[in-house]
Amino acid sequence: MIVVDKPAGWTSHDVVNRMRRLANTKKVGHLGTLDPMATGVLPVVIGKATRLQQFFVRNEKVYEGVIRFGFATDSYDRDGTPTTPERTDFVPTVIGLEPLLDAFRGTFDQTPPPVSAKKVGGKKAYEFARQNIAVELKPVTVTVSALDLLSVDGQRARIRMACSAGTYVRSVAHELGIAAGCGAHLDDLRRIQSGDFNIDQARTLEQLEADLASALIPAANLLPDFATEIVDATTVGMIRQGREFRVSPFRVRDIAQNLKAVSETGELVAIAKASAPNLYHPFLVL
Repeated sequence: MIVVDKPAGWTSHDVVNRMRRLANTKKVGHLGTLDPMATGVLPVVIGKATRLQQFFVRNEKVYEGVIRFGFATDSYDRDGTPTTPERTDFVPTVIGLEPLLDAFRGTFDQTPPPVSAKKVGGKKAYEFARQNIAVELKPVTVTVSALDLLSVDGQRARIRMACSAGTYVRSVAHELGIAAGCGAHLDDLRRIQSGDFNIDQARTLEQLEADLASALIPAANLLPDFATEIVDATTVGMIRQGREFRVSPFRVRDIAQNLKAVSETGELVAIAKASAPNLYHPFLVL
């Protein structure tokens, strides 16, 4: 795993392609798309670790963003085309915005932006948008566990938002503009955390070009909530054959909890689940 600080103007796929070249492998994937405008935390898995992606899909994300009031855009962000006349008479205030933000706290249904990767009939919504074809996007239930108004400067308000995977900060900006009666769009967005990975761990592509090795997070260090069992060479051989293996009977574990089998040399060998007390079945072998 490498935590990349995605630059503005790059797609997540652009970053994956660059990492394929840097890591000299085609097996590279990312854990959660960032829009081209956005910057910040983009965890990238490399090699056999790409098979661990399934365990990260629902991770909570934390963003800091800037909402620009005065007009809306078709993409709900600054890269889009304005869809409402610009209003310069509306100046947001902390007192005025705080009550409006309450509607975007907690669990609610959110309609994705028309320019998004959400699929409609097997086709991505932004493909329809490019052809000026209107499609109906179904609302998705999302959870915003925290939404803080950090500052207001002129027509721009800075927010910090912690939310479930699949939540669109752009939609919050757009709908907040509707509630304010003046239109709004997302002017800047930076992801500062994705699951267990935060901006302090992130490295720019330039830094990774200069030193890739020091940024690598070993697969055995991922998924810290999983129990870990150190297994000897004989047990590693059994696991690689798909056979069940025993663990120490002196440790109390939740029988439903996933377990990481790690070799004595520190290599992640498999993810396993209990099939009986102290007996684990490896369902993902690396």
